[in-house]
Amino acid sequence: MPAEWAPHSCTWMCWPCRVEAWGSLESLSRAKAATARVARIIAEFEPVIVAARPDDVSEAHQMCGPLIEIFETALDDSWARDIGPSFLEGPERAGVAWQFNAWGNKYETYASDRQFATHVLAERRARKFPAPVVCEGGAIHVDGEGTLMTTEQCLLNPDRNPELTRQQVETSLKFYTGVERIIWLPGHFSDEETDGHVDNIACFAAPGRVLLGVPPTKFHPDFEAVAEARRALAQARDAQGRAFEIVELVQPQNMRLDWRDRPLAASYVNFYLANGSLVMPAFDDPSDAAARAVLADCFPDRIIAQVEVLDIVQGGGGIHCITQQEPA
Repeated sequence: MPAEWAPHSCTWMCWPCRVEAWGSLESLSRAKAATARVARIIAEFEPVIVAARPDDVSEAHQMCGPLIEIFETALDDSWARDIGPSFLEGPERAGVAWQFNAWGNKYETYASDRQFATHVLAERRARKFPAPVVCEGGAIHVDGEGTLMTTEQCLLNPDRNPELTRQQVETSLKFYTGVERIIWLPGHFSDEETDGHVDNIACFAAPGRVLLGVPPTKFHPDFEAVAEARRALAQARDAQGRAFEIVELVQPQNMRLDWRDRPLAASYVNFYLANGSLVMPAFDDPSDAAARAVLADCFPDRIIAQVEVLDIVQGGGGIHCITQQEPA
């Protein structure tokens, strides 16, 4: 599995469709408009394919514009990172189709999303490697040099793989992504929707360098969990034996609640690396500019595009969650 900063052939996205995720048709409509904005920005740097239900194809075409291809398919939800395949490098086009159970059965209807990775790989005429573990794309992050980072809270959760030991999950992750070392981040994070997806917490900025989302105050519900994750990262080594340089990315100062009265999963770590660019969130927050400066310093050769995404995050995810890269 290549790193996200490796060249892409395209970006996959999904058109928002589950009203239950946003709480109302009005909120869903705002999420659609924000998703279209993100798609159009990414399309300035690489091709974008947006999957949409048959009844939504016309709307998606109209809102996304002529540069974006629409892929008609059955969908239950819109988080392409989690339901799409994890594409691989190799002598043929291929990808991993993980088992999917709607983030630990958070939703009752997900039969179409369980098949989405299979449909994408068939559309791209790519070989499918069906993995035997429940995993979402947002639960893992790789450095392209043999190291994968994830959280204990998510993949070791009883609602994901209750019949598997930690070692069995680790063995499957290594086998299906080709990595040699797993970095398990401990701690209990406040993100109940995904049970602590790593793409809201930490990510690789380069081999040997990790961006860690840091709460703005000790009163943040993730303060202790992030401290645990930092200690684990400070002691860990990657597949090449390197210690990690930890770059702090201070999270939004405004601690908002979502429409369910849960902590809003607003994280600057949840950005996306498109070809030659970095598409990152803005939250109408005093920390927006500082976060942009940190990411610009980490990725000096990339164009930084910052997009207001509060309407997307109300559904439980961000820019990284709605995108899935297909390697060149």
